[in-house]
Amino acid sequence: MVALNGLLRPAVAAGSIAASLNTSSLNKRAGSISSGCGTTGALSCSSNAKGTCCFEAPGGLILQTQFWDTSPETGPTDSWTIHGLWPDNCDGSFSEDCDPSRDYTGISSLLTAQGASSTLSFMNQFWLNDPDDGSNEELWEHEWATHGTCYSTLQTSCLPEGSPKGAEAVAFFEQVVTLFKTLPTYEWLTNQGIKPSSSTTHTYSALTAALEAEAGVIPALNCDGSDLDEIYWYFHLRGSVIDGEFEPISAPEKGDCPSSGIKWLPKN
Repeated sequence: MVALNGLLRPAVAAGSIAASLNTSSLNKRAGSISSGCGTTGALSCSSNAKGTCCFEAPGGLILQTQFWDTSPETGPTDSWTIHGLWPDNCDGSFSEDCDPSRDYTGISSLLTAQGASSTLSFMNQFWLNDPDDGSNEELWEHEWATHGTCYSTLQTSCLPEGSPKGAEAVAFFEQVVTLFKTLPTYEWLTNQGIKPSSSTTHTYSALTAALEAEAGVIPALNCDGSDLDEIYWYFHLRGSVIDGEFEPISAPEKGDCPSSGIKWLPKN
């Protein structure tokens, strides 16, 4: 999965649901890091303003991406796994590898040292690399370096005075995990009577309708051929990635799955 960077991504979405993700659990960070921004400011992609510590730009179209890997199988049989949290620009373009000076290595040690061992434990279960592509550490390092360093609200100058080195990366990984926990894609599909199967096929519209019924927004679905293997959940952000308010929005366009004949294969 480390090799799966630079994917083509859709343009900005129009509209959003009224509900937003800002529960108390979303505001608990390792070492009690706080952005000091609050959640009453402008929503990302609502203007052409430059990025600040409290306004995410230009990457204000945020994607929480998930994998469903069956060959080889990764993660629990009853859950999707984390791919990452990507800051696409509001016009649909995107930047990557924005600050090589912050390409941290040893993510496990970084999280443990800064009090995020529970986040690390979750990552070891739900944020897994394809063994053919490398270790989990390599995937985490890749996701931070490629995408995490591009957030304007995660610049080191935005951290509280005295923050340890890498604190912004710790906040990033904690937020990815926290946001992922609010998006139980497997549960939502099965609630709607859609279960992994080697023979059953689905239409794109039936899958997205099922997910919309549960989540209130429509994600983008990606396939390997006709096999469902990835999903993009979209958000705008009010405040900082560290402790801001993520507002779900529908995907701006469909993913690359075919319109019919889609299989959601089981993990055996």
